[in-house]
Amino acid sequence: MTKILIIYTGGTIGMVNDSKTGTLIPFDFEQIENNVPELARLDYQLSVHSFDPILDSSNMNPEIWTELAELIKEKYHEFDGFVILHGSDTMSYTAAALSFMLQNLAKPVVLTGSQLPIGEIRTDAKENLITALEIAATKKDGKAMVPEVSVYFDFQLFRGNRSIKNDSEKFEAFSSPNYPILAEAGVNLDFFSNYILPIPTEEFQIHTTFNSNIGVLKMYPGITENAVRAITESKVDAIVLESFGSGNTTTADWFIACLQEAILNDKIIVDISQCNGGSVQLGKYETSRKLQKMGILSGYDMTFEATVTKLMYLMGKGLAIDEIKKLMEVPIAGELTN
Repeated sequence: MTKILIIYTGGTIGMVNDSKTGTLIPFDFEQIENNVPELARLDYQLSVHSFDPILDSSNMNPEIWTELAELIKEKYHEFDGFVILHGSDTMSYTAAALSFMLQNLAKPVVLTGSQLPIGEIRTDAKENLITALEIAATKKDGKAMVPEVSVYFDFQLFRGNRSIKNDSEKFEAFSSPNYPILAEAGVNLDFFSNYILPIPTEEFQIHTTFNSNIGVLKMYPGITENAVRAITESKVDAIVLESFGSGNTTTADWFIACLQEAILNDKIIVDISQCNGGSVQLGKYETSRKLQKMGILSGYDMTFEATVTKLMYLMGKGLAIDEIKKLMEVPIAGELTN
């Protein structure tokens, strides 16, 4: 019998309405089949691991990512797949982080959640949970159909490190603007295997050391020198530069000087676009050519979530700066197209 481990970290999906107070409270996920009786019709052996205490996803951090990765490693040979129930607000960050941490992953790790609590009449929680379990259990020729970290939400399966949360009210809360979906749940559960990572040949392992000393510099018309220097002169090790369009910024002398000084002080600067869709193309316009020449890195079509967690991961490995810079511009878990 297929064995799936459900890991409940917290989030709306595991909430029910307290009839006495009218507030949302977490229910005991050990009693999951009582709350979702449809699970009894799935021919899987389900086990549940609940975080104690459960977390609002706004409190997610690298320490929790480490706990998740270590739990998956501990249970890796015992289960065929893993479903992580997670608050939607930071789900894409966790998915991206795990995609880097879980190296040579040959089993599905599916993150899902919901916009409405599982006890609500119109909830999306049951469908998301049941289909995430089906995805985690699906095999082809005895091997996992989706051997990577993914996010399932509202009938679509996304590569975890390509996903973003783009709506806080609609059921279709997530999208993947720069990469096709991996599967779609309609009358049939259709997998698009040409977009799914292949089964790795090397042994599964994890890496759990992170360096989260990162600053974020978001461009806007009228940005001041003081605002820029507050980031470039801070004691961060890396800066994510959220630029206009395909990687453009102001060409004011003071701005270029701030970035140049930061690079001379061994800060890593990665340029990503504020646009959800498209890719950074340094040097395409005059406004980004100076950035390219001074050594600012292109994030290509990476999401903000993937860029931040990839930096944390690579810097946490203790690599030389030149090696980190090299790896930031090539895909290591399917997170970018260069």
